[in-house]
Amino acid sequence: MIDQRFHQHPKRRKKAKAALKKIKTIAGRQARDIERKFTPEQKEKYQELFITINKILVQQRGDKNKIYSLHEPEVRCLAKGKEAKKFEFGNKSGFVVTKTSKIVVGALAFEDNPYDGHTLEEHLKQTEFLVGKRPKVGIVDRGYKGKKRIEGTEIVLPSVPKKGTRQYQKQKARKRFRARAGIEPVIGHIKHDHRMLRNYLKGTKGDMMNTILAGTAFNLKKMLNRIKEQILFAIFRLVNIILDNIFKKSNVQNMGVFQG
Repeated sequence: MIDQRFHQHPKRRKKAKAALKKIKTIAGRQARDIERKFTPEQKEKYQELFITINKILVQQRGDKNKIYSLHEPEVRCLAKGKEAKKFEFGNKSGFVVTKTSKIVVGALAFEDNPYDGHTLEEHLKQTEFLVGKRPKVGIVDRGYKGKKRIEGTEIVLPSVPKKGTRQYQKQKARKRFRARAGIEPVIGHIKHDHRMLRNYLKGTKGDMMNTILAGTAFNLKKMLNRIKEQILFAIFRLVNIILDNIFKKSNVQNMGVFQG
């Protein structure tokens, strides 16, 4: 295990590759030894686990639907394309938020690793079910490239303006995509403040429940902050009225004493 660490370093690559091969050999040897010593009842009980273990032992780097976790075989590798964090391991989740108030009106978790553009239809269906109407315009990033209209909803994504586009249209598009960029901090808060960074619920149903609960928690927090602001505003206003009355009375009394 120590030898296979830092396997990306050029001077350690050969030794790490040999160590990883040895680890796989030891794991396969132990799995076959345990399987031989099992009774028929035990084999039937742990059949799915041994199928998963055998898949892990034979899978190669270029294979699809690889297994990354024994207790959560549904976990997938998601390419982020960022320098700091190139990959994430988990499931793909998506959120639909309003343009100005940034309230979450849709939250879905998906199995495997579907293309972003293929998830739009499911998002729009859920939003229509929850809100009661389908949005006229959906503002997305370039990862959703594909369809420009889905059942009456116009899909808008950033692109180079065509020749002859008026200045008003350019400004309108710029404001739209600036508003869409506001979903990034929302996702950050949902991840770090509402347990989306690590899911403690099991299976694909657990992924779906965790995503919906995280979106709901974000909305509740937003609502509580708004109520808090209104209460504080009412308290400050009441304090100002009381202080004004006190100062008015003190000024009247001081004037009376001066005149006397």
